[in-house]
Amino acid sequence: MRLDGKIALVTGGSRGIGRAICLQLARQGATVWVNYVANAAAAEEVAAAVAAEGGLARTIGFDVADGAAVAAAMKEIADSDGAVDILVNNAGITRDGLLARMKEEDWAQVLATNLTGAMHCTKAVLRPMMKRRWGRIVIVTSVIGFTGNAGQANYAAAKAGLVGFCRSVAREAASRNITVNCVAPGYIETDMTSVLSDEVKEKILANVPAARFGRPEDVAAAVGFLASETAGYITGSCIHVNGGMFMG
Repeated sequence: MRLDGKIALVTGGSRGIGRAICLQLARQGATVWVNYVANAAAAEEVAAAVAAEGGLARTIGFDVADGAAVAAAMKEIADSDGAVDILVNNAGITRDGLLARMKEEDWAQVLATNLTGAMHCTKAVLRPMMKRRWGRIVIVTSVIGFTGNAGQANYAAAKAGLVGFCRSVAREAASRNITVNCVAPGYIETDMTSVLSDEVKEKILANVPAARFGRPEDVAAAVGFLASETAGYITGSCIHVNGGMFMG
């Protein structure tokens, strides 16, 4: 499970699940680049937390929805530490609302960040990985991409699209020793779930056999496994981390 000498990029790495993934990969020995869009202070806190445990992390700000910004960021990483060996496509946003009243921009923004952003980052790292004949790409999708959810048609469409994207790229890259897999979290204790009312939380937990919300570390452990040599013969797959809410 060690990742010594590997360079990892975690998009949306400054909080929640992304933060836990950064810490997990650093504990396994990778040099971790923590991506953020606006909150540089949060990203620096993650880097400091990594350093406090004896790891190495750097921060880098860019919007995954901006292809030119992604290309520039990849060059900055390569010039500093070398090309990315492990990409974790974690960046995501929500713009919830019933479809009948959903604004076009709310649809477009969610698809641009959650789906097209993953394409930009994956495309940027793929050619160097192919040249080195080694790479790990892990995509953080969601249980909502499998079950759907009222008020989240845009988010569900993007997250479901990531699964098809994963499987297609996995077929393209497998012969070069590059794996592409998904991790699909259920309801995890993050800023996004902390705002839910107790009533809503009770309704959610009624459908979770494990009878609890997950922890960011639960998701990070699955990502750490898929990023390692141990998972080298697993590609095009999805690990569901949802306490039994969806079994697929």
